[in-house]
Formats: sequence, structure tokens, C-alpha cells
Amino acid sequence: MDQKSLAFWMNHSTNFIEMALRTDKREALHQADGYGKCTRECGDTLEIFLIVRDGRIRSASFQTHGCIYTVACANALVDLVEGKTTEEAWKISEEDIRDFLETLPDNEEHCAELAVKTLRLALVDLRQTERQPWKKFYPRR
Repeated sequence: MDQKSLAFWMNHSTNFIEMALRTDKREALHQADGYGKCTRECGDTLEIFLIVRDGRIRSASFQTHGCIYTVACANALVDLVEGKTTEEAWKISEEDIRDFLETLPDNEEHCAELAVKTLRLALVDLRQTERQPWKKFYPRR
């Protein structure tokens, strides 16, 4: 391993590395109650899927075409949001993701912003689905 690669791994927390490499929540949930998709000007795209029961987010997952920082932020977001009420989910911030990851570089904070923006789109979609539940049975991707 070269010095640059070694420095990358040495400069990141265990939480960051785990979230960057985790794959169990990287999936599309069909017939999700809430769905959001956002693309940044850099080209990174993130999709968030939410399953809600009795006002709590029971399951969340994501799909992304993005860098390792976007993957880490998306996994951190999913970890933070599961089990929360929808009201609590609205309060999750970029700072919460940065704090969870511990070592997100300052120049990659836009990845945390992308995750939170996408979550909020999924929560808006969730509200619409609650008003018209039949819509979740039609493709929204």
C-alpha cells in the first residue's frame, strides 16, 4: 500500500470507514412509503427509500452513484434515521452526519448536505403518500 492510501485510512475514524464500506443498506426498497432523489452539480446522485409504520421509520436504504464520502454520508444518514419518528427525522442535520462520521473532511461536507437534502425530499414524498397511499404502488424512480 502506498503512502497516500495508507494516509487515507489512518486519517479516518472507525465510524467513517465502517460507513464507507457498509453495503447492507444499499438497495432500492420497492413500494417505499417515502422516496427522494437528488443530484449535485458534481454528478453525485443519491436516492433514499423509507418504510414507515406507526409514525416511525422502520427501514431506510439508499442507492448512489457517488464517491466514497457520499456513500459514508448516506450510510450514516440511514443509521441515524431508522427508528426515529418522522418529526425527529426532519431535525437530522448535516452536522449530525459529520459528528457521527467524526472525520468527514471539510471539503466533502457537500456530501452530508446531499444526504440531508435527499432525506427531506423523501419525507415530503412520505407526506404525499400518506395523503394518497395508492401512489406508492407506482414507480417513482
